Amino acid sequence: MKCAENIVLIGFMGAGKSTVGRELAKRTGRFFLDADALIESAAGREVASIFKQEGEEAFRALEKESARWMAECVRGSVISTGGGMPTVVKRLKDIGIVVYLKLPFRKIVERIDAKERAGRPLFADMNRAEELFEKRERIYEEQAQITVDADGPVERILEDILKALGSLR
Repeated sequence: MKCAENIVLIGFMGAGKSTVGRELAKRTGRFFLDADALIESAAGREVASIFKQEGEEAFRALEKESARWMAECVRGSVISTGGGMPTVVKRLKDIGIVVYLKLPFRKIVERIDAKERAGRPLFADMNRAEELFEKRERIYEEQAQITVDADGPVERILEDILKALGSLR
């Protein structure tokens, strides 16, 4: 794996993309980039505000725009995508090596407390969230070059990712 290659983490909300991403960046000497934070910075407001004021379609357009920018300009980073980015950006591998952090829906619900769920627009309705999870799971699997079981300690997840990345060489 060349130093300039990005590692792109995908998975449903609450799968651990940000937590694992920060640690993976430290471990591999890369920068960490959160795609939602990038969008918030460019838009000058939070994701929830974009959803509320302009709707999901406007947010997805911003995801596509940020993905184009990352593919062209970002190197040597670990990138945590938003849970829906793989549904609108069909070739995440143009940005880097795509790693799916796979976690069952019931485990995601256990990880996310009510306060955090309140800040995630697509988690407002638990039935809809589970339907969305089931729909997206197939897309994550199709996009992934590496799939890692994200149910466990961060250290074990990191080791699994690093081992899988090593086998891609």
